[in-house]
Amino acid sequence: MSATDAERGGLGAEELPALALRVREHVVRMATGGGCFIGAALSCVELLVYLYGRVLRLSPQTVGDAGRDYLLFSKGHAVPALYGVLAELGYFPRERLGQHLQPQDSLYWHPHAALPGVEFHSGSLGHLLAVGLGVAADLRLAGADNRVFVVLGDGELNEGSIWEACLVAAAQRLDNLVAVIDRNGLQANAPTEQLVPLEPLEAKFAAFGWGVRRCDGHDFGALAAACTRLPLEPGRPTVIIADTVRGKGLPSLERRVDRWFVDLPAAAIAPLLTELRTVYGDGASGRPAA
Repeated sequence: MSATDAERGGLGAEELPALALRVREHVVRMATGGGCFIGAALSCVELLVYLYGRVLRLSPQTVGDAGRDYLLFSKGHAVPALYGVLAELGYFPRERLGQHLQPQDSLYWHPHAALPGVEFHSGSLGHLLAVGLGVAADLRLAGADNRVFVVLGDGELNEGSIWEACLVAAAQRLDNLVAVIDRNGLQANAPTEQLVPLEPLEAKFAAFGWGVRRCDGHDFGALAAACTRLPLEPGRPTVIIADTVRGKGLPSLERRVDRWFVDLPAAAIAPLLTELRTVYGDGASGRPAA
């Protein structure tokens, strides 16, 4: 992809922080009436905002087009962030977010392909990198230039299927495949490095034959630099390791292993929204309010 490809999305760079704040507000509202994995959703907001807003050749009008890019959301339990991005960008009405977990809608705890913008249902961790590999291989055989992005949680890297897919993708030289890892350092209710240590991730992916870049997953400038030219190395699949914070934007919840899933009373939502707005101000700068 050329240097201008990172600007193919419909959003200007100055719009991204405000969009990220609105998505976080949606996530908080979805943390009641059944609850959600709020920490994992908040850690990947900027990743999804940047990919959908600036990188993917995809829009609400092109979800069925043969030439579109694909995004597979492997860390499906963090789906409120995806729902918020899709609603804000017009893939479905914002009002539907109020039907989260209601039987009359398909906004479930995990992505479902019945929802506009969702390419493949997910929930079983460790599966979608292999699915993305298959899609990328099929596109390559067809001579198409579509790209396939797979957003992974760091905890699911413990699955052997991930590393099998890494081997095959490199062997097939699938440089149209991009893995984006939400590296928030927590897996369920414990740090990843206390369970099954993952580091050094960069060296591991490089040894498996991937082009590797690491960045701050909450910094739009850093994400822009990481995504400016893809693939990173012709003939190699790409992985972007994005260092993030679980629960980002809510200091009262950040990095707390006991708050990986919450079902909050309705009365708790307004104080959390106030906390978000205190941290981000009006969202125009993306920096904490003075």
